[in-house]
Amino acid sequence: MDKVSERPDTPCVAVCSTTFDDICRGCGRTVAEVAEWVFMSPDQKEIVWERILAQGYPRRNT
Repeated sequence: MDKVSERPDTPCVAVCSTTFDDICRGCGRTVAEVAEWVFMSPDQKEIVWERILAQGYPRRNT
């Protein structure tokens, strides 16, 4: 099984907040990435996943 198929469908952890900037404090995606997620290709999603994981997201308790 590859890493893409091991991931959840979305990085959302239901801790949605972009109060202080354009980055969700729960999943680490930008507002645009959240809005476009369902339209992204698997390759586009993987790029986002790699970035947010490297930055320590998703976070349930922030």
